[in-house]
Amino acid sequence: MQLLAGKTALVTGSTSGIGLGIATELARAGAHIVLNGFGDAEPARQQIAALGVQVWYHPADMSKPDDIAELMAYAAREAGGVDVLVNNAGIQHVAPIEDFPAERWDAILAINLSSSFHTMHHAIPAMKARNWGRIINLASVHGLVGSANKSAYVAAKHGLVGLTKVAALELAQTGVTCNAICPGWVRTPLVEKQIAARAQASGQSLAQAQIDLLSEKQPSQQFVTPEQLGQLAVFLCSPAADQIRGAAWNMDGGWVAQ
Repeated sequence: MQLLAGKTALVTGSTSGIGLGIATELARAGAHIVLNGFGDAEPARQQIAALGVQVWYHPADMSKPDDIAELMAYAAREAGGVDVLVNNAGIQHVAPIEDFPAERWDAILAINLSSSFHTMHHAIPAMKARNWGRIINLASVHGLVGSANKSAYVAAKHGLVGLTKVAALELAQTGVTCNAICPGWVRTPLVEKQIAARAQASGQSLAQAQIDLLSEKQPSQQFVTPEQLGQLAVFLCSPAADQIRGAAWNMDGGWVAQ
């Protein structure tokens, strides 16, 4: 019997990359999936549907509380509610604090932190009523440590780890858990572009540019994969994880062990 058969999972920012990887693994475990994100969602929808589960999609802009409220209402109406909530949507901008545009700061805080508060605000009452739920917040190693030129991202991800702990405490005597996953470098289309840009700028091969990128932070010199993150999410939904509450679980090739 599949672990999540009969459950519904909502994964924000799930039309590609990490979010799609997590949605796919949850679907393999039997969960029906509500996708969210920008761009063409059809390839993601087809990939999930091929696993034999139901799939819905809502294009909510996760920087807008009203859109988030509509997303959560849609999930309740069309999919019967949210049993597993994965807050994955995120954006990035890199610049020193003195050069960091205020509007980019506001956008990163809105999507990378505040959107998780809003989804949780709507999801928790029904989870408590059913006395079962899983909230998984995709933080980052930058929820645990800092890096130069990433002030908004680091602030948002540290905030997300803190929000996770508060929710875990508030839900500690219920069947609802809240935890954070903190990835290091993950091979996504965005990171592939960074490697290509680094190779072009330095005249290196793609292979050497990848090694240099990983060597700066990730001692294993191997990427975390979206599938590995998805499998950790499935574990956090299992009975074995019933008493994992408020954890910030880093999957980072040794990054924060240094």
